[in-house]
Formats: sequence, structure tokens, C-alpha cells
Amino acid sequence: MELVALVKHDCPVCDQLLPALDEARAGGAPIRILSQSGPGETAAQAHRLKLESVPELDAELELSARFDPDAVPTVVLVDNGDERGRVEGLDRPRLAELADRAGVALALDGLPERRPGCASATRDPDVAARLAARAARDAGRLQARELQIGELEDPLEAMFDRGFSDGLPLIPPTPERVVAMLEATSRDPQDLVALVPPYDGEATIEKVAINAVMAGCPQNVFPIVLAAVEAACDPEFALLGLVSTTHPSGPVIVVSGPLADKAGMNSHGNALGQGNRANLTIGRALQLVVRNVGGGRPQEEDRAAHGQPGKLSSCFAERLHDSPWPGLAQERGVAEGETGVTLFAGEAPRLIVDQLARTPEELCGSLAGGLEWIGHRRLRFAFDALLVVGPEHARLFREAGWDRSRVRQELQARSESPAGELARGAGGIAEGIEAKFVTDPAAAVAKFASPDQILLAHAGGDAGLFSMVYGGWVAGEIGSAPVTRSVEPWL
Repeated sequence: MELVALVKHDCPVCDQLLPALDEARAGGAPIRILSQSGPGETAAQAHRLKLESVPELDAELELSARFDPDAVPTVVLVDNGDERGRVEGLDRPRLAELADRAGVALALDGLPERRPGCASATRDPDVAARLAARAARDAGRLQARELQIGELEDPLEAMFDRGFSDGLPLIPPTPERVVAMLEATSRDPQDLVALVPPYDGEATIEKVAINAVMAGCPQNVFPIVLAAVEAACDPEFALLGLVSTTHPSGPVIVVSGPLADKAGMNSHGNALGQGNRANLTIGRALQLVVRNVGGGRPQEEDRAAHGQPGKLSSCFAERLHDSPWPGLAQERGVAEGETGVTLFAGEAPRLIVDQLARTPEELCGSLAGGLEWIGHRRLRFAFDALLVVGPEHARLFREAGWDRSRVRQELQARSESPAGELARGAGGIAEGIEAKFVTDPAAAVAKFASPDQILLAHAGGDAGLFSMVYGGWVAGEIGSAPVTRSVEPWL
């Protein structure tokens, strides 16, 4: 058996115990003394205390990480590599008993009976993060290659130069930050979340975490990011087509459920805009995964003619506490009490104003008018929509007891137009329905192929008789369908 003592140079309690340990070691006792401090500091401490020999250095804090003490000095009784007991801080009776088990006599007379030690170097947050990253690499939890940055390089500029950025500065994804992000999920970092178009890049949890760090995500939103990546890569969502199209649409993430509030997401004023870290970084993390894992880059694989700000980040939480309806994710199959994400392929949102409607029917007339202009008023059946109903508008539906189905049916009926008005050339507008298909100019033609192509969410601030509409990309079998996933499997 032997005693292994861990100390550091700036610990007064270590100063008190070290002479006794050094004297016993000089007399041949099986004692190893290791310092958590640097070589100069350790040598200065040994000189100051007039020790017989300078303590060993705990290189890279390997033994400290193995024994993981809260405080130093720590004296550990080791038998063939296995720990048999320890004392942290100064406790004369316990130290004497531990030394006796090792066959060592320590001169402890004159030392305080008990005294707490100083925090171990391994408890320094930066050091602890570095050790956790090293342990994760050794255990195979981290497998992504590390990018070496030159001493004279600025890490922020280096990430721009290497093409990782979406045009804004990124947070350097150090191993320490990535390991901290991984703490938000119980899943193995090498589990596959999805194959990401356009090049079917393997988005492991680790790689998603790297991009979540770069996006600036707080740790508690990471499970939402994982669910969003999973949903976006579902074939029904058609992410490959969405990345490749010249249309400006991108993924819109709607988060419904209790985790949205816990993560600090915004569902109230400015919910679709700036100012909330969780909302913006969740959407940004998904887009960075598409760029850096899937390979979808603007003017290369991403062929959008104009694009729009939502292709940087588009994410908001539903306002559920006073909503007329259950959460959108819950309506689409996520269990009550769970949090879900719904992915919609949407263009930039547009405002619908109605300050005078006093009945649900009147309001639906205005909302339907806004829906008709998705893409172009004369283009029919091609698109779907996400209508974000503001709280003041939603109050009419809540007070009237209208559920989502009733609202959708009314919107479908009120977004019909006479075929003659939609024909090509009518009113001097070339766009529209081919004339040969207009057999009855008075026949009503719906905007949407089905009421189910109108998604309804509830979000926004209390003031303002406003709602917002996201027009969709191509709907149906040749385009994208909304996809919903539970966050629960990623917790």
C-alpha cells in the first residue's frame, strides 16, 4: 500500500501538512506527493517550506482527474492501483488512521485538529471543462476532428475563412463547449440523428452539438434542436428539394409544449422577430447543420433566387396559456404534456390586419384574403400555409368556441374565387389558370387543395389586431409536407 497526496502551491492547509508528508517520505515511507500547480510555483513552495524534495507534478492533472477530490490536500490510500480510503483537508485522527493502515508514521503533532482544505484545481470551471472534454475524447464520446487554428489567427475570422459561417460570427466550438452541450441529452453522442441533404451528411448528436455551439444555443434548447433536425430530415419534409429550389422558403420551426417556457423561448411580443436567444439560435442551429453537415450552401447547392431572413433562422414558440386550441404539435400527434416541434417549409411571414372584425366569420374573411395571395392569387392548389393568429384575433375564436377544424373550414370556403377571375389574361395579367380549364367562369375555385393545408398556430403580443401568414413551398407529393416530432426522445 502507499499514500498518494495531492496538493497545490496556494493552499495554506497544504502548507501545514506538506512538511509532515515530506519528512515521512524522506524517511522511506511509501508516499507520493503530487502538485496540481506548475513547476515554478511548486518549486517555490518547496523552497519556502524547506522540503527535502520538490513534489512531483500531476501532469495534465491525470491523477487529480482520476481521484476527483473536492479539496486539497487530499491523501489517498492506494492498494495495487485501487483506492482504499481518503482524507480531504486536514483531519488529524483520520489522517493518523489512514497512515497507520499504510504502515506510515506521520508527525502530526502541533497541527490543527481539523481544518477544511482549499478547492481542488479540478473544481475550477475552466479546468473541469477541459478535463471533461479530455475524458469524453478518451471514451469515444467525441470523435469529430479538431480544427487547429494558427497562433496568429483570430478564431472568429478563421471560421469565416473556412466556410462554416452563415454570414454572422460563430461561437468557437471548443471540445469543452461541445461536451457541455452534450450534457443536455441522455443520448450517446455518436447516435445518428439523421442523414442531412443534399449530400446525406451523417448528423450524429455530437455534430449537431458542434453546430448548436456555433449558433450560440443555450444548453437547455439542445433537445429541441435535435428534434428539429430529425423532423427536417424526414423524407416527407423534402429538405433536399427545399435546399435546391429557387423558391425563397426555408424551415420554420414551431415549438409547442412546456419545454419552450423552460428554455426561455418567446411566444409573446416579437415572437417571430429578434431579441430572444432561444428562438433565434434554435433556428440558426438547424440551418448550420444543413450547411456544415449536409453541404447546402447559398449559390451552390442552395439555389434560392432571393432567399429571405428566415433562411438564417426561423423559430418561435406557441403561446398556449390562452390559446383557443391545443398546441399545434399536440394536434398533430405529440402527447399532451410533452413538447413537440413542427417543421413547415415557409417563406417570410406577412402581416394581415383586421381591426374591425367582431365575429369569427368576419375575421376569417380578412384572414382568407391574406391567404389567397400566397405565391400569387391566381395560383391554386400549389401551396399550403401557416397562419399565426395573434392573441387579439384569437380571442374571437376562443369566445365563440371555434376549434381548429371549424376555422380551417371557414378559411377554405372564404378563400374561393370565381374561375373567370383566375384565368390567364383576365384583367391584363398573364399569370393564372389556363383558359381551357375554365369551363364555367362563375365556378368557385379554392385556394387550397384541402383545409388541412392550412396550419394554425397561436403567438404574439397582447396589443395589435394582427395575424401573420407564412406561405408554403410546393405542397403535396411533389413538394414538402409539414412534419412534427416529439422532443421527449432527445431529453
